[in-house]
Order: sequence, then structure tokens, then C-alpha cells
Amino acid sequence: MLSQICRSGCQSFTQRLLPWVQSTTLSRSLGSRCLRSSLCTHVPSSNMDEDRVQPSATGHVRSWSNIPFITVPLSRTHGKSFAHRSELKHAKRIVVKLGSAVVTRGDECGLALGRLASIVEQVSVLQNQGREMMLVTSGAVAFGKQRLRHEILLSQSVRQALHSGQNQLKEMAIPVLEARACAAAGQSGLMALYEAMFTQYSICAAQILVTNLDFHDEQKRRNLNGTLHELLRMNIVPIVNTNDAVVPPAEPNSDLQGVISVKDNDSLAARLAVEMKTDLLIVLSDVEGLFDSPPGSDDAKLIDIFYPGDQQSVTFGTKSRVGMGGMEAKVKAALWALQGGTSVVIANGTHPKVSGHVITDIVEGKKVGTFFSEVKPAGPTVEQQGEMARSGGRMLATLEPEQRAEIIHHLADLLTDQRDEILLANKKDLEEAEGRLAAPLLKRLSLSTSKLNSLAIGLRQIAASSQDSVGRVLRRTRIAKNLELEQVTVPIGVLLVIFESRPDCLPQVAALAIASGNGLLLKGGKEASHSNRILHLLTQEALSIHGVKEAVQLVNTREEVEDLCRLDKMIDLIIPRGSSQLVRDIQKAAKGIPVMGHSEGICHMYVDSESSVDKATRLVRDSKCEYPAACNALETLLIHRDLLRTPLFDQIIDMLRVEQVKIHAGPKFASYLTFSPSEVKSLRTEYGDLELCIEVVDSVQEAIDHIHKYGSSHTDVIVTENEKTAEFFLQHVDSACVFWNASTRFSDGYRFGLGAEVGISTSRIHARGPVGLEGLLTTKWLLRGQDHVVSDFSEHGSLKYLHENLPVPQRNTN
Repeated sequence: MLSQICRSGCQSFTQRLLPWVQSTTLSRSLGSRCLRSSLCTHVPSSNMDEDRVQPSATGHVRSWSNIPFITVPLSRTHGKSFAHRSELKHAKRIVVKLGSAVVTRGDECGLALGRLASIVEQVSVLQNQGREMMLVTSGAVAFGKQRLRHEILLSQSVRQALHSGQNQLKEMAIPVLEARACAAAGQSGLMALYEAMFTQYSICAAQILVTNLDFHDEQKRRNLNGTLHELLRMNIVPIVNTNDAVVPPAEPNSDLQGVISVKDNDSLAARLAVEMKTDLLIVLSDVEGLFDSPPGSDDAKLIDIFYPGDQQSVTFGTKSRVGMGGMEAKVKAALWALQGGTSVVIANGTHPKVSGHVITDIVEGKKVGTFFSEVKPAGPTVEQQGEMARSGGRMLATLEPEQRAEIIHHLADLLTDQRDEILLANKKDLEEAEGRLAAPLLKRLSLSTSKLNSLAIGLRQIAASSQDSVGRVLRRTRIAKNLELEQVTVPIGVLLVIFESRPDCLPQVAALAIASGNGLLLKGGKEASHSNRILHLLTQEALSIHGVKEAVQLVNTREEVEDLCRLDKMIDLIIPRGSSQLVRDIQKAAKGIPVMGHSEGICHMYVDSESSVDKATRLVRDSKCEYPAACNALETLLIHRDLLRTPLFDQIIDMLRVEQVKIHAGPKFASYLTFSPSEVKSLRTEYGDLELCIEVVDSVQEAIDHIHKYGSSHTDVIVTENEKTAEFFLQHVDSACVFWNASTRFSDGYRFGLGAEVGISTSRIHARGPVGLEGLLTTKWLLRGQDHVVSDFSEHGSLKYLHENLPVPQRNTN
């Protein structure tokens, strides 16, 4: 039994690691690193409190002896905190504070080793980028408690085995352990664990224990400051903790004027960050950040950015399950550090899905936790915009169809009436983009009088088709006498449309959202900022005639697309409009929100053996050359083998040569040629330019098989005079759009008569192909009864189900 108890003790990874750690002791490891660092070039400083050491002249390489360390050229003048999250990537000196809840296990006895290993890895990555990392860590008390409990358990088991018999072992009680004793027992083991983990990344760590007196005594403060600067200069990670073995209990209201007192590790981290002129303080706890009410309550919302003076709007809950401080202490410490010029982020370091990258995500500027900033944005936050779009969209959906149509007609009029102002703004965008954007993107960015006129025509088509879009009855069923069910169309909710270099997209999408009663968030590319701004102002002017101005919002803040894709509580559908890479990135980032769109537009045209020469040439030219950057442009031309070396084939090749189209030969096509064009690298390529892949097939079935294997289910065409072959192709090709003797460029909402489109979807759920007004609607069920209950329809009930189909009101098609 005694051996069983010994085995059941807390044999953690740390204890198993200690013999190895002791063989390469902290003193030897630190000594060897310090010896190597003495060979570094020392940057003289008249005062150890001066700003941090700058990189070498090259800004990229530091050396210890003959060992180079690649670094990131990071430096900035300390004084003011960062105003925006996007600036955090420039942070050079960073303090990471690990709360007790992060470091310890859920049972408060022992350390959360997996979490600690992940944190050490992230700190090491940042350190090896050339940043100067410092840790303020809790955990000594918990680790010591684990060790002392094990010793007490072992001691009691021996005594009771000798004197009381083994039957009483189960009744052993472990006494309450005093925190200072636990801290004394745990400090050495905690540091040994950190040293062992950092050694795996060739990084040395050094322990510093402090008390409040080390900051209040001027000489001790200077000594501490000098020690930390010297460790950072030698590329060593200082691990700082309060000396809980001797520290006196914190006194209430003991803060000196303008100086925070070190009562816990929150105040220690803030004091250390300001003392060392740190760029960024990351406080990790067991909550996602700061909430406007206690986390877990129904109305609690995470505060993305917290500003000084906002404390009155926050209700603080109780402190964490372990540790000295609570959220109120963290906020107080964070505001004090912010006032001292250090940016602060409070985030969750315990969540298993994010703890593995929370620190690096924060440094990369991603929207994680609560960011403390002294600079309030001029406009609303994106969360506030999402709420405004939601409420505005609901008001929009309650308008009469004629009122929504009136808004769209007014917007169409504004596009032509304010043409000069729109084109002037667009000219600014074009001038700023010159030399930075490729020619196809510049063409997309450009607006013209004819484009604006076409937009106005399209908007009027949308207005005409929107008369009975929302609230249209799709199905009516009589469930039983006086119990009738209806399925009606309703808006999806809030749409997020992200678009690149396409200012003409804004009024199109806005009109479709208005017609369908959806709230709308728009995120345009910065290359079209001037154009987007005036088009959005005109949209809101049109919405104002019926008091729903806030239903369409333009996101002008610095939110990254990835951050927007995380707003799953505010956004119901994301529609990307841009490059295939943009669509792929959004599909990857939007884990909780559906994405409507296509990542690629690999459109095929199959020229059958029974094709007209003139038709084939004309269709290939229009599909490829009319607008090669479009997603519905031709990318692969499939030629029937019998057409090789015929006038039809020669005419197509001559036309492509005249249009300066670069040809890539597919494997089979290349095998027929003595001197072939460059062989295609991949048959699954969207060129988006005057480039075209040509491949040879033996039959219509082989063409279909090729399209299914290498296509993107976007738009595919057959050119033939044989109706039977054409129908076979139309029925068997599984794409969103399948055409016979028509250009691929017809795959467009405007050309389909939809007025406009929000995009082309290759999805198989909800909407497919060009997505117009109908694709932005969903349904809900309305049941009207008279005191009906389900029990009346049971086996012995008084009512029976009828399930009769009732006539549906005819749709107005005028």
C-alpha cells in the first residue's frame, strides 16, 4: 500500500524532468550564456534608464561570439502607447504577465504544463524575432502546494502504516498549507521548469524575485533596472515574480501619488512595464478580456477597446478562482501602465483553442481580448456598426415594397446627378493607385460615365423586381380546421460584403440589400477609399428618405478581414467579391459564418466536331478577350481531336495570336505538336489575363469528365450545331452555369436580368450561379390557429391532420 501511495503522488512532468535539469544547472547555463554574451559589442549608455539598445547598423544581425542571430529591425521612440492594434507588430519590448489561473491546474494543485509549454514556445518565437521578452509569472504557490502535499501525504502514510494500520489510510486529511511556505517550496521547481522549457529553444532564462521595497527604495530600483537591462542586452528572458515567501500582506489604498503599489502580479507587471519603458504589456487571465458586465451574465459583451474614463460603464465581478487580484485590479494596473506609455492587452490564456497562439496573435494585431487605448476612434466601432446594421435592416424589412423601391430609385438618380463628384473621387483613387496596381485591377477600379449609367439602369431593374420579394408566400397548407401554415420569404439578416478594387460593387450590393430588407456591412479595399466614401454617402442619403440611414454601413476602421470574419454574433452571411485568394482566405477565416461565393472561376469551352467556324471563333474571342480579368472569362479551351489541322482550328489560333493571347498547351495537345507552346503547369489554373490553356479531347463525354476533374463548377460552354450533343452536355455538366453556343461572359446577374448580383456562387446550398435578389432571402413559417394543442391530434384525440395544399397568391411579374 505504501508503494502504491508513493506512485499515486503528483509525479508531474516537472518532477520527472528535474534530474535532467539539475545535470545542466541554472547557474552553469546562465554562466555559459553570460560568458558568451561578454563577447558581444557593448553599446555604451550614460544611464541605464535610457531607451533600449538599438539594433546594429545593419538592423538585422546580432552576434554572440561567432553565432549569428537573425532579428527583426524593430525600434520606436517610447513615450506614447500604440493607438491601434495594427501597430502592435512594431512592439520591441514586451512583458507577458501569466495569471495564477493560467499557470495552475483546475484543482489549484500543480501547474498546467501543456499551457506553460505553449506560452514558452510563443515567447521564444518572439524572442528569436529580435524582440525583448519578459515574463511576470505566478505559480510558485501552486507548485509548492503540490510538492508539500506530496511530502505530507508520504509522511502521513508512513506513520499511519506503522501505528494505525493500513485501513485508516483512506481517512488521511491534508492540513491547510500556508501560502508563504508553499511559495518557498515552489520557487526553485518553477524556475527549473521554465529553464528546461526555454532551453529547448536555445534561450536562457533568469529568475528575479522582487518585493514592493525594491521599487520604493531608489538604490534597489536602480539595481533592478540595471540588472534587467543587462539581461535583455544578453538576449536572456527575465522571469519576474513577487517574493511570496517574504512579502507582507498588501495594504489597502497604499498606492503612492502617481505610483502604483506592488500588491500582486498585476501591479508588478504594470510597474515593471513602465519602469522598463516597455512597448506592450500582455495580461493573460482565465477570461476573454474585459466585459461590460460580469462574464457569464446574459447581457455581457466583450469590450474590444477600453479607454480611460470608461470604468463607470463596467461592472466588475469577483476575482479569479486563484490569485491575489481580480479584473478590477487588472484594469487599474492596465490604466496605470497605459498612462506611463505602455500599451496593454488583457486576454484569455487558458482557452484550449486559442492559448496556443494568443500571444503571437496579439503581437500580430489580431482582435484578441481587450486592447487599452488612449485614442478614441472618430466613428463607431465595427461592433456598433454591426448592431446598427441589424436594427436598421429590421426597420428596412418592415417598410412597404414601394418604399424600398423608392429608396433604390433615388439612389439610381443620385448616381447620375452626382456623376462629377463621383468621378472626381475615383480620379484620386486612380492617381494614388498608379504604379501600385496591375493593369487589370486598375481597370476594375476605374469608373466612367457609361459605367454609372449602366449602374443606374441595373438599380432600376432591382427596384422593379423587388415589389413582392420580402413576405412573398411560397407555400400554404391547411394543417387542420382553422389551423393554417404559410412559408414566406424573409431577409437573411446582416450581410458582410468584402470587395477589392470594385467601387461599382458598392451601389449594386447596397441596392440588393435594400430590396431584400437586409442590413449590410461593406468592407472595401483601401485602393478605392475615396470612391467608396462618396458612394456610401449617396446610399445613406437615399436611405434617409424613409428613416433607415443606418441599415448600410461602410467599415472604415482598421479591422483586418480576418477579425471581421469572427463576428459570428453580428453577421449572418459573408459575400467576398475579389480575387480567388481573397475568397479562399475568407472561407478559411470564417469558421462560424457561411460564405457565399467561389474561390476560382476556371471556365471551360468545348468546341465540338460539329461546330460552325464563325460561331466558334466569335465565342472564343468574346469569352477570353472581352474582359480577361473577370471571373467568368474563359480559361481552358477544349478542342475535339477531329478539328486539329482544320480551318476552324487554324482560324481560332490566328484570332488568339492577333489578340495577343498567350497559349499554354495541355499534355494531349502538346503531344500532337512538333513545336508546341509552353506546356501548362496545371490544368486547374485561373489566369485572369490574356492567357489560355488549350487541350484536346476525343468526345463530349471526355470533355465533361475533364470539366468535372479540373473545373471549378462556375461556367462551362459547348459550341456545336448538334442539338442532341448540346442537350447531353447541358444535362450532364454539374456546374452553376452551363451554356450552349453562348459566351461564358453571360454568367452575370445584370445580363441574366437580375438587375445586379452580389457575386457568383458555386456552392450547392441555398443559392447557385449569379446571386441576385432571390439569393439574399430565406424563409420562415407562420402558423395561425385557434387554441390548437398537439394532444388533440393523438390517437384518441378529437382532431385529425388534413395537410391540404392551399392556393398561393400569384406573384406580380410586372
